[in-house]
Amino acid sequence: MKSFEYFETTADIGIIAYGKSLEEMFENAAKAVFNIMCDIERVNPKEKKVVEIQEEDIDLLLVAWLSTLLAYKDIYNMMFSKFKVKIEDKYRLYGELYGEEAKEEHVLKTEVKAITYHNLEIKKENDLWIAKFVVDV
Repeated sequence: MKSFEYFETTADIGIIAYGKSLEEMFENAAKAVFNIMCDIERVNPKEKKVVEIQEEDIDLLLVAWLSTLLAYKDIYNMMFSKFKVKIEDKYRLYGELYGEEAKEEHVLKTEVKAITYHNLEIKKENDLWIAKFVVDV
């Protein structure tokens, strides 16, 4: 099973993230976003940050999760490569992100400015969770 893929949009980048569980799909969505910005294979997951978020629905939760990760990237000047998510009580997320200070060795690529609601769709097909969304670059 692939973790994520990209799709064409006019000026931004579209992402489709997959997971066998809702949590795995959220983790793969985060990997897809950071993979746009750097080579996540080169990011050592040696430092941990923790995120707790609660929202009214699953769409808002995904956007809040990814937007928080972008904020943490800027606040801590870090790139992240490993993510662990636990979702409880429907829309309460506890997340751990692992990474290190941003460096040239990470092969920095395109800056992701924001997560958008454009084309946002989350669904479960058979035993697979799928999220489709667009990021502003």
